[in-house]
Formats: sequence, C-alpha cells, structure tokens
Amino acid sequence: MHLELENITKKYGEKRALNNVSISFSEGIYGLLGPNGAGKSTMMNIITGNLKPTVGSVRWNGGDIRRLGSEYRAVLGYAPQQQGLYNAFSGRRFLCYMATLKNIPRKQMKTEIERVLSYVNLADASKKPIGAYSGGMKQRILIAQAILGDPKIIILDEPTAGLDPKERVRIREKIKDISGDKIILVSTHVVSDIQSIAKEIILLKDGEVLDHNTVANLCVKYGSVQDLEQVYMRLFGEDEH
Repeated sequence: MHLELENITKKYGEKRALNNVSISFSEGIYGLLGPNGAGKSTMMNIITGNLKPTVGSVRWNGGDIRRLGSEYRAVLGYAPQQQGLYNAFSGRRFLCYMATLKNIPRKQMKTEIERVLSYVNLADASKKPIGAYSGGMKQRILIAQAILGDPKIIILDEPTAGLDPKERVRIREKIKDISGDKIILVSTHVVSDIQSIAKEIILLKDGEVLDHNTVANLCVKYGSVQDLEQVYMRLFGEDEH
C-alpha cells in the first residue's frame, strides 16, 4: 500500500500554495504541522482529488489518482473542518446518506453505521438533528462519515477541534487503534494530539516541506528538545491552539 505525491506544485495566479512537494506514505499515522497559510489544506485537497495540482501528480499503488477515479475514491475517507453538514438531518440519516454515496451495500449499511457511531461516541445522539449538535459533536460526526466503509486512506483536518480534553484523548486513541493497515494523515495545530501516535511528522511552511521525520529525530535535530511542541515553537513561533 503506497501513496505518493510527485513534484506537486499548486499555483493561484502568481502565488504558490505548494511548491514542488514530494512525499511518500505507507501504512501508519502522519502528522501534518505548519502555521496558517503553510499549504496544509491545499495538500489535503489535492490528495483527496478536490483540487488539481498545477504541476505533478498523486499516485496510489503506482496509478495516477485522476485516472483511477472511482477506484481511488472508494479507498478514501476525508473529514474536513465542520462543513458540508445538513443541519436538518439527524446524525444517523446523514451517515445513511454518506454510506449511499460511498456505495456501501444496503445489507451492510446498518452494521457499518452502528460501528462508526460507537467509534465516535454518538450512538445516543444519532437521532437528534445535526443542527442541535455542539461543535464537538459535529466534529465527531464528520470523523464518523470519514471512516465509513473502512477506507485505506483517511485524511483528517483538525479532527479534535472543539472537543473537550477527554474526547480528544479518546479520538486520538481510536485513530491509533485503526492505523495498522491504513494511511492516516492528520492536520492539526494541537501538537500534543499527534506526537504520541504519529509514525512521522511533515513540517510545512510557505508551501514547502521544511522537514519530514520521526518525532524523536526531529527533537534531536532541532536542539535535543524534549517534545514536538518545542520543535514547533522553534520553527514557527506559535502556541498550540
């Protein structure tokens, strides 16, 4: 199982949101860190096929994702930051709708929906309208739809945003539990949510990969510091959000 970004550049007019980015992914969890405007969202949208790169390609097991089309989309799960929700739908109806879009067979749908509701701890609230959900509950239903159908590639954009500390830890451990046979890319500003579970960290700044390494190696490289948050502060000078 192999996902590869090959010489990806994305331009908006004269501005380069990504500049000649090449990264390879295999099974495991990857943290995507960088300040606002670094190009994180652009990278995720190119991986999911929502954006087309100006130059370069994304390849899944050797095949260009543009040519693979629905075959690639079938192995992909994406949880954006709270958007694309239908407030009048109940959580369960929303998941039924997403399961239909993912071509999950009807005979498997109920079991699969129960599985993901349990995963994000929303079974008891599944019949409530999404419009009545808190911000944290909306974030969890987005994670639930991302993992419907047991995809091999999961892209999570700020998955713990709006969650209380207990739920943040719970979601972090759940992400870790399912990572054995999947590629999981997590974009976050909350460094503590990723440093204990990530196989590797990708540091992005001004549309370029500043570094790509394990947490331990990054801590040694940037001054033998004790944790990834200190690396982040030294490189970007930002507090965690």
